[in-house]
Amino acid sequence: MKVTLLATSVVGRKTRSSLELAKSILTEKFPTIECTLLDLKELDLIFSDGRNYLDYQGDTLLVTKTLMESDIILIGTPTFQASIPGTLKNVFDLLPPKAFFRKTVSVIATAGSPKHYLMVENQLKPILNYMKANVVPNYVFLEDRDFDQQKVINDDVHFRLETLIEDTIVLSRTYQRIWEEQEAEYDF
Repeated sequence: MKVTLLATSVVGRKTRSSLELAKSILTEKFPTIECTLLDLKELDLIFSDGRNYLDYQGDTLLVTKTLMESDIILIGTPTFQASIPGTLKNVFDLLPPKAFFRKTVSVIATAGSPKHYLMVENQLKPILNYMKANVVPNYVFLEDRDFDQQKVINDDVHFRLETLIEDTIVLSRTYQRIWEEQEAEYDF
């Protein structure tokens, strides 16, 4: 099983810090899972121009190919102007419309205030559903008060991250088992 954690901000450190914590929980609880952390701050992506995702080069190809080959995607995103960042929208635009078909996707969102928690429900989840993702219903939302010196300090957040990761793995494994059973019913 391949898991990709995608840090979608090119500024700040909170989203990356949240994903690093999620990755450490993931690798501790599920050591056999292949886990990759992609940070858009460290990569040089070009803007989508409508090409097939395999026709891009460099970091753009790395990101699109890694996401397409993943079983699970954990998106870490800040909230900018009460919306998703343009860098995340660009990643979506680089991918085919059904890119997340049979992939389980969960979300960790950061924001400066609690007023932005609905961004995930009203903007991000509809895009993920359009792209055919199996979206984990719950997500983890972090505010500035959950951090100290760019590290997650809120124990409740640690617990919610553990729960999100467990729910994500269980949902993915369940879907995989059901799909394998369906495939086995075909006798060709």
